[in-house]
Amino acid sequence: MQSPLPVRDGVNATRLRLPGEGPWDTAMDYMMHRWGHIDPQGIEDRFDAGEIVGEGGVPLDRATPLTDHTFIWYYRSLPPETRIPVEITILHQDEHLLVVDKPHFLPTTPGGTYIQESALVRLRNQLDLPDLIPMHRLDRMTAGVLLFSTNPRTRGRYQVLFEKRQVQKDYECVSAAEPAEGYPAVDFPVVVRNRMTKSRSYLLAEVIDGEPNAETRIERLETFDGGAAPGAAGTSAAAPGSPRRLARYRLEPHTGKTHQLRVHMASLGLGIVNDAFYPDLLDKAPDDYTRPLQLLARGIRFVDPISGKPVEYRSGLELSEAHPGQA
Repeated sequence: MQSPLPVRDGVNATRLRLPGEGPWDTAMDYMMHRWGHIDPQGIEDRFDAGEIVGEGGVPLDRATPLTDHTFIWYYRSLPPETRIPVEITILHQDEHLLVVDKPHFLPTTPGGTYIQESALVRLRNQLDLPDLIPMHRLDRMTAGVLLFSTNPRTRGRYQVLFEKRQVQKDYECVSAAEPAEGYPAVDFPVVVRNRMTKSRSYLLAEVIDGEPNAETRIERLETFDGGAAPGAAGTSAAAPGSPRRLARYRLEPHTGKTHQLRVHMASLGLGIVNDAFYPDLLDKAPDDYTRPLQLLARGIRFVDPISGKPVEYRSGLELSEAHPGQA
């Protein structure tokens, strides 16, 4: 449903569905029920200023009956955010697409504590493109090639490519050269297939029994001597503090499940270097910008639906652990 309010400061207006019935006479009564314990005066002020609107952009006031609207829109009050010390590099821009190198630690879209500090909002504001929409997503801790649609009129043609899996992606990661103790040796290249689902107890993915719904081809590209092993579970077979043998891997996902690549590498005893989730969930800690997750969306390719020509976009970033001693 199209918002009647424009993007403001790079952020979409929030949409709220009002209940069809209940013990609330007005729309403001319902909003007070939901959020009055946080900022009751702010809610009243927004209604008085006409900053909360219904279908067609009609402003609501304190007396607007609950049943007058099914959906209402308003702008959230955004708390100040500390800037994440990373920058986005533009790889390509035309009238239809924007392709960027998203750095580690920056989320693709607003969510949780990251609103202004998301790739989408930063780029909307930087490039004055309020209609910008991501065509796919990368985890906050994953860096690399990320596509955005700049043109609402042609957006659907690119979305179809993703829906029909006509977009090929490849990733790179750094992990131990050999599986952790207790895991069998791996004969590369290998294809990992299993059934993944979101855990019911916490926001991670897990492998369960059943028909496979996730598939990744994994190829070991090179091995090399890395720095001292930090002792994080699954990242190295070496003892903590001792030199470790690392490898750079090419990952080709044939499906797109949440955390698929991280889970599939961990399932081989090759948890990605600096992964705080897999194979073991570590205690939450502040971001350490010197130790990014060693996972990079290296490239993406498809037949452009506008030009009809094959295109490919490649990341210019490098994984820090693949080049010991480099920042």
